[in-house]
Amino acid sequence: MRSLAFKLTLAFLLVGLSGAVLITAFLQVRTRSAFDQFILNQEQQTLVDQLTLYYQAHNGWEGVEQSFQSNLGPQGPPNSKHDLSRYTLVGADHYVVFGNPRDRQRQPIPINDLNRAIPLVIKNTTVGWLLQGQNPVPFGVNTPESIFIENINQAALLSGLVAVILALLMGSLLAFTLTRSLRELTEATVEIARGKLGRQVKIRSRDEVGELATAFNQMSLNMDRATQARRQMTADIAHDLRTPLSVLTGYAEALADGKLPGTLEIYTIFHEETLHLNKLVEDLRTLSLADVGELPLNRDPAAPLAILERVSARHTLIAQQKGVSLEVQAALNLPAVPVDAERINQVLDNLVVNAFRYTPSGGQILLSAAAAPGAVQLVVRDSGSGIAAADLPHIFDRFYRGDSSRRQTGESGLGLAIVKSIVEAHGGRVEAHSTQGQGTTFTITLPLAAPA
Repeated sequence: MRSLAFKLTLAFLLVGLSGAVLITAFLQVRTRSAFDQFILNQEQQTLVDQLTLYYQAHNGWEGVEQSFQSNLGPQGPPNSKHDLSRYTLVGADHYVVFGNPRDRQRQPIPINDLNRAIPLVIKNTTVGWLLQGQNPVPFGVNTPESIFIENINQAALLSGLVAVILALLMGSLLAFTLTRSLRELTEATVEIARGKLGRQVKIRSRDEVGELATAFNQMSLNMDRATQARRQMTADIAHDLRTPLSVLTGYAEALADGKLPGTLEIYTIFHEETLHLNKLVEDLRTLSLADVGELPLNRDPAAPLAILERVSARHTLIAQQKGVSLEVQAALNLPAVPVDAERINQVLDNLVVNAFRYTPSGGQILLSAAAAPGAVQLVVRDSGSGIAAADLPHIFDRFYRGDSSRRQTGESGLGLAIVKSIVEAHGGRVEAHSTQGQGTTFTITLPLAAPA
């Protein structure tokens, strides 16, 4: 199979060869035509001058044809012969004196035919006309004219050959330049297929090939990051599953061996660890359904104020125990939003629980709602410790733990990822703004119309 570089070079060569042949042929034809016309004009002017002299010398056209076809000395043409078959001499009476067409010598030439003739004027009097024919100018062998035409043809052929060589060289260079990036992309693709992710290629241009290389580099980088994230997520899942399973296995073995008696405390631990496992599995299931766009949503119009009040009611007792102020602020006339109330409650519960975790006693958590163009915004704002600027872009990543305290609290690292997945399944978006030492604000924007 021929390479792309070879095909491109051959294409450029064929285009250059075709162009050179056409241009060479055109130049030869045009040059010969122009040169013929030049010779005719020159010969014609000489003939006009000599005919004028003949008329003055002989007071008429009598014997002019015989005189011009033989060398007549000083009163005739100056030692030269003319091919009168290419010319027609018409007298002042519009009759043909000599030349073609001979069958019209006894008939007057129409005035319209004389419009293209050269008038022969002596003392402001027209004594005849000279008509030029269309026959080509014959050149003899080794005459200056034939040598000139031969040189012109050789120059045109040489120019065509040089053009073909230049087309071949430039085509080869351009083909190599175009295919070099493609070869690098092919090699990088093969490496990625073998599992070597993250390969980058050099961007050599800003054209379509350069855009392809840029997109390839981004794809390769995203694949590498996704692979690393998947490996990290697998390790985190294994870790989060291993902890409760280890607890359950240890207590189960101790109970089976009779080393521990069955007590209410042990059964409570069993129950708590089982609930922890169940929550982790349910969180993973929610994320997997959201990833493939199959998260079930039972949408019904819900008033934003009612949503926030239900969330506040569920967490009022915890707020009192922690000494944190939990408030709701929302107008009564806000438009209803089509949402799955259970899923939105899950979102707000995750955010409120997060706020409790990082808001000290005496702090405040504010739940509010406001209208936005074509949407309603639900806001959860706390006066807690805030989120570090380096961690803020990653807080919605799965299993991301910005500090060691999150690991100590038993978080799975899936809460905010679930928040984002559920909100986006509703066609909305969630944003976080935080300043360390001043608190964090989560803004959920939900559209008033359910997405198709």
